[in-house]
Amino acid sequence: MRLDKYLKVSRIIKRRTIANEACDAGRVLVNGKPARASYDVKVGDVLELQLGSRAIKVEVTAVNEYAKKEDAGDLYRVLEG
Repeated sequence: MRLDKYLKVSRIIKRRTIANEACDAGRVLVNGKPARASYDVKVGDVLELQLGSRAIKVEVTAVNEYAKKEDAGDLYRVLEG
């Protein structure tokens, strides 16, 4: 699944366009490297996001095309932030 779509489905970022803009601005790192919105997310990847003054670091635990609001938190595990 594309990185921008994963960020939206997992509800880390609310809208896909904002996720896309964050990737383009270099505010999203995957395994320590800047990633494009088209990056293919895999289980085990570590995502680091700089959202305004807030920084968050998560590990991808599952990749699903769709997730209900109550199940979105199961797609990742928060490491820092």
